[in-house]
Amino acid sequence: MKPYYEHAGITIYHGDCRDVMSSVTCDALVTDPPYGINLNTDTSRFSGGSPESQARRGKHGHHPERPIVGDREPFDPSPMLACGQDQIIWGWNHFADRLPRGACLVWLKRYDAAFQSFLSDAEVAWFSRGHGVYCRRDLTNSAICAERVHPTQKPVTLMSWCLSFVPKARHILDPYMGSGTTLVAAKHAGLRAPGIEIEER
Repeated sequence: MKPYYEHAGITIYHGDCRDVMSSVTCDALVTDPPYGINLNTDTSRFSGGSPESQARRGKHGHHPERPIVGDREPFDPSPMLACGQDQIIWGWNHFADRLPRGACLVWLKRYDAAFQSFLSDAEVAWFSRGHGVYCRRDLTNSAICAERVHPTQKPVTLMSWCLSFVPKARHILDPYMGSGTTLVAAKHAGLRAPGIEIEER
């Protein structure tokens, strides 16, 4: 398949990853796929939907009227388990019964004082190697809410942390690349990174 974009070790394919993954080589897979929860991406429903609240929550940044592609049906992570030597897959709690045992990465999205105040306090990822639980507090998404281009966009700093768990990997695949923060983190680390995204915009 011809790349949609290719420069300085970063390659982007536009298409369904289920059709493209088998032809892409990687050492490790790091991704944040659709969770199969039919997420309501319209942030105007919070805080009365005032223009100020919408701006803070990123209404203008990620076009909440568009649903996340593939999020309406249950997610099957099994095709990704053969990609590379290691895999890190966010959203583990939504399809844990479809993954083998592994380590758990926890992204703490707020300070302790704000726990249980609004939506999820944290998100979890499955890591194919080990059995431990590893946490990182990262509040950088709060600072860029209005600039996000995807409703479930992960911070570049968080994805850089993920890459620290696969230090020997030189090619990082993200088959559900969304806004591309995994590829940005890989580029900053001097790695090669193919990404696949079904939504051209």
